[in-house]
Amino acid sequence: MAERLHVVLARAGIASRRHAENLISQGRVTVNGEVVVKPGIRVTQGKDTIRVDGHPVHRYDPPTTVVLNKPRGVVTTARDPRNRPTAVQLVEVLGLRLFPVGRLDYATEGLLLLTNDGQLAHRLQHPRFGVEKTYEAKVKGDPPAAKLSRLRTGVLLEGRRTAPARVRRLKRTAKNTWLEITIKEGRNRQVRRMCAAVGHPVLKLKRTGYGPLRLGGLKPGAFRELSRRELGLLRKACGAPVDGGQEKTP
Repeated sequence: MAERLHVVLARAGIASRRHAENLISQGRVTVNGEVVVKPGIRVTQGKDTIRVDGHPVHRYDPPTTVVLNKPRGVVTTARDPRNRPTAVQLVEVLGLRLFPVGRLDYATEGLLLLTNDGQLAHRLQHPRFGVEKTYEAKVKGDPPAAKLSRLRTGVLLEGRRTAPARVRRLKRTAKNTWLEITIKEGRNRQVRRMCAAVGHPVLKLKRTGYGPLRLGGLKPGAFRELSRRELGLLRKACGAPVDGGQEKTP
């Protein structure tokens, strides 16, 4: 897939996108032996030879974002000092340097995004962009309407009230209740702490949605790359350029 030259240089670790634009405009970058001065020129991995100051750019990974159904008992890090299985290990068969977008704790399962697009990851995680995350939570007992209202309007966590959330009861069991909870923040263990704060601790937690994406029938431990349409919807949800190009500086 063809990409803009300055994006390729940034992904290869040569420079930031802005600095890469300067390198190109200064005539320090060649593509297939010819000097280029327009950052927007498109190049293709494995087809075009790129050099900066005469030095070849050996590798640049294509922009890739995957959705993984993280199982319980897997940590959302690249490495774990306790040698527990990691989310990164589950996708290493792709041969790409992907990193998790945010975290799901050890006991939580469900939808986890991994990407090599730093710009996209930043926007998806930053609360300023308000990307929704949806969870199914099995909580102890049967929360009455007043408790659900508290979850919707916000509860105090460490002296700061959570943002409004969408909450609905999915089903009841003999002793417990399944809730669907959608939040726009990403505080540490937020859903678990919210439910504990209203007296109905979480017994099981699964993330089923991230922005416009849904986990669907993806089995635990399985992953798939996002389609072009899904990636476009995801970028739109966080206000990133839909074509993956460089953002304008305010």
